[in-house]
Amino acid sequence: MTGDTISTNNTPATLAAGTTSATLARRTFGEFVGSALLSLIVIGSGIAAASLSPTDTGLQLLENALATALGLAGIILIFGPLSGAHFNPVISLVDAATSGRPWRDTLAYVPAQTLGCIAGAVLANFIFGLQPLTVSSTERLTTPTFVSEIVATACLVLVVFSLVRTGRAHLAPAAVGAWIGGAYFFTSSTSFANPAITVGRMFSDTFAGIAPNSAPGFLAAQLIGGALGLLIVRVLYPLARA
Repeated sequence: MTGDTISTNNTPATLAAGTTSATLARRTFGEFVGSALLSLIVIGSGIAAASLSPTDTGLQLLENALATALGLAGIILIFGPLSGAHFNPVISLVDAATSGRPWRDTLAYVPAQTLGCIAGAVLANFIFGLQPLTVSSTERLTTPTFVSEIVATACLVLVVFSLVRTGRAHLAPAAVGAWIGGAYFFTSSTSFANPAITVGRMFSDTFAGIAPNSAPGFLAAQLIGGALGLLIVRVLYPLARA
């Protein structure tokens, strides 16, 4: 979920495209595996929370949010030096628009992220003893949650790219994890903020799932939020730190 390019001690360090020696195939595979792990974290912790605290929705959400925040920070640390640890089509799109990285990378990343999130959902279902492939029945789309997803996604873009464009990309694992963990509670949509994970969550009829007829609205809101976030970043930080 990081992006753009910075320089540290005169050594190129890119959280957008990964190390300069990594091939596109390796970076794309990293995005697939990382996205699968993100989906496993989000959906698996939701299943566990529903089992551990069946009568307390607030506690379920807290458990889900905490596991997601910590797990997300971990996988950003793992995959950041390789692929940039985007795990999110919106981040990849904004990164391509701000860093000058080839759009062919984004065209490879986005399908890998989406397929990875679907694979992670299937794996989460399986390891908790559920049918591996199910379709969620949880309706989530309302006018408030639509607006919530715009805000959540725009602010996620702002968190990531304000750090990168001010030379503080090394703080991204903690900052992104903290933002997502907190946004579970202060957004009405619980801050999906990611088209790939939205698609993945359709394939798990569990606490973290989203019904297929709610997903298109979430996807539209996330794309709008990404564009809004890009605009805000360009206004606040027009020039990236060398």
